[in-house]
Amino acid sequence: MMDQVTPTPFSAEDFRARVAAQPLAHAGDDFGDHRFNPGHPRMKQAKALRNAAVLIPVVDHGRDATVLLTKRAEKLRNHSGQVAFPGGTIDPTDPSPEAAALRETFEEIGLGRDRIEIIGRMPDYVAGSGYRIAPVLAMVRPGFSLTLNADEVDAAFEVPLRFLMDPANHTRDSRMWNDLEWFFYEMPYGGQRIWGVTAGIIRTLYERLYP
Repeated sequence: MMDQVTPTPFSAEDFRARVAAQPLAHAGDDFGDHRFNPGHPRMKQAKALRNAAVLIPVVDHGRDATVLLTKRAEKLRNHSGQVAFPGGTIDPTDPSPEAAALRETFEEIGLGRDRIEIIGRMPDYVAGSGYRIAPVLAMVRPGFSLTLNADEVDAAFEVPLRFLMDPANHTRDSRMWNDLEWFFYEMPYGGQRIWGVTAGIIRTLYERLYP
């Protein structure tokens, strides 16, 4: 009987196995910015949360997988210039969060569904900006070409999964919000500042898959 070979850490194969083995999500699971800011008044929503979905696209480079991220256009009214996962609001015509994430990804960066394999989902992430975000996990076949929607995205780039899943690269920072301190994670890489909700989702991914 042949010995079972353990996938190389931070490879696409290892990531897929970790997603398959991740703890089951329960209705009572509570993930989001409030975990880093317990009791903060910003999380006391006056309006109902808006539903959104993002794609967490892990590019299958074999032993050294990467995560594809975007830099939002500087001309956008909200969250301009911030690093983000491709995604957006779930429309009434979207049959599922997965469908919304795939649609938004194609609209923003031109990455087609033929290159994407959905492999799972993370529990919803509640953002201080008033969104309930469904993070959709996917493997992406390399060799793709992107067409960026200049109205929404200024750039797209890949970050090694090894870097993002290393807690040594997760720095806690804060800023003032209505005279109160608001805490968040940031993970600077290659001249890009990964912070806020995007970094919060990455941190949650690390906590669930790489304990």
